Amino acid sequence: MNTNQARIVQFETALQACLKPSHLAIEDESHLHAGHAGAASGGGHFRITLTADAFTGLSRVARHRLVYEALDPYIPSEIHALAIHALAPNES
Repeated sequence: MNTNQARIVQFETALQACLKPSHLAIEDESHLHAGHAGAASGGGHFRITLTADAFTGLSRVARHRLVYEALDPYIPSEIHALAIHALAPNES
């Protein structure tokens, strides 16, 4: 298991504990940013897609805040950039 795969397991654990998503997918997109100044710091680029009851009735900004709060221990040391797609269960 490489470093970013191990990080993804940590991120999944944190998001499961905080938001209890019914769907969670985390993609490592760090390879798309090779040579980028932020990539040099060691933090990765990740895309997160999740569906959780916790997002029901919340704005996009509020949903993103919940994700950032759950992953706060990993920012900026292990996460340099996040793309977040956060859905309530009744959304697709």
